[in-house]
Parts: sequence; structure tokens; C-alpha cells
Amino acid sequence: MSLARRLEPELLDQLPADDPRAMRSRRDLKRINGFMANARAMAAALRAGAGAAGRQPRTIVDLGSGDGQAMLRVARRLAPHFGREATVILQDRQNIVSAATREAFAALGWRAETVSADVFEFLDRSMPIDAITANLFLHHFTGAQLTRLFAGAAKLAPLFVACEPRRVKFVVETSRLLWLAGCNDVSVHDAVTSARAGFVGRELSALWPAPAEQADGWHLQERPAALFTHLFAARRLGAARPPS
Repeated sequence: MSLARRLEPELLDQLPADDPRAMRSRRDLKRINGFMANARAMAAALRAGAGAAGRQPRTIVDLGSGDGQAMLRVARRLAPHFGREATVILQDRQNIVSAATREAFAALGWRAETVSADVFEFLDRSMPIDAITANLFLHHFTGAQLTRLFAGAAKLAPLFVACEPRRVKFVVETSRLLWLAGCNDVSVHDAVTSARAGFVGRELSALWPAPAEQADGWHLQERPAALFTHLFAARRLGAARPPS
């Protein structure tokens, strides 16, 4: 039996960036992303999308990037294939990307830029780019908000890849046990909340603005990835870039 989607506030979003519980929870998120294998799934989807388009993305925007660590893991997997001199734009409401994270991107030959802005305002004012990613970000939004977000993303980039929680009972119940892995109360609460707000089936594809599988439309892929992750990827057909 499928679970009804349920959106609730997450504690990390309500705590100041320098709150000790928030800082601990962000460290926990690195391990949780590792459990979910999101970096591997996202990097593989980006490589597949770039291969199908015959063009490697040189500018990638990561929406809701937080401290940038999740995107850094993706970049480390992509760098041997995409080479150096790529640019990653890390968008979030708060700029909490450390100097060490910036230096880690630079060590790959990648340039990291940060943008502190509301995601909708950012999408409305951005210039066309090569690819957009979102890791554990889309589940914060209602269906109506996602429709608006996807409309903005589809205008800007020919490739969009997201990793989200799978909304199934197994993932919800497993999230309750993260305290056994040393995660704090904020991380356990937010993991359960995130799983309840996640996605299954073709729910995200149904919100994408353009018709799929048409010469001037999009190829959409949506499926489980590993045990805990729901993967969504959209690739524009018949054009390397969206019209400006």
C-alpha cells in the first residue's frame, strides 16, 4: 500500500546555521547521503544525460545546496569524465559553504560560486545553463510549488537531475533507526519527515511542464535508485540548450 504524501516542517530549516544541533545534523547528512548513495546515482544520471546529448555540461546549478558537500561528492565522481574548468553554482537561502569546501572544488579544477537567494527568484533571473541538480530538496515543496519550480528549470537548462527520498514504509521506518548510526534528534526527525514527503512512481514526471518523448519535448526518467532514493531526470530532446 502506498503512503500518502505528507509535508511537515523540518527542524534543520528552522535552526540558525551556527546552532550546535544544526551543525551536528549537517555532519549527519553527509553519512545519510552516503547510505542513500545519492552522489553515485546523480553522477551516473548526469553522465548519461550528457552522453545522450553529446555535450558535457560546463555549468551546473545545484539547488538547495546547503553546505555544498553533497555536490562536492558528485563533482568528485564527475571530474575524471568531465575534466577540469567546470563551474558549479551552489544556490541556497543561506551561504554556509566553507572555505575548505571551495578549496576542494578548486582541487578538482572546478570553480564553485555561491548564490544566497530564494529558489524561485533565482530561477526567474538566471541565464541559461547546462544542467540543474537538486539533492534532497524537492520534497520540501507542494505539488503547485514544484510545478512552478520545474517550469523555471525547464526554461534554463536542457538537463535536470534530482535525488529524493522514496516514500515507502521501509524507508520511513528505517529513518527512525538513524539514531543507531549516531545521528542526533534533528537528523532523525528530519529523515522521517523527509521520507513521508518523498516521491514514488511518476509523481514528479507528472509535474514537468513539457510533453515527454517528443522531438521538441523531453525524455523523462523516474525510478527507484538503491534502497532509499527516488531518482528523477529530465533531458531536453533535439536541442543542446533551451532558447534564450
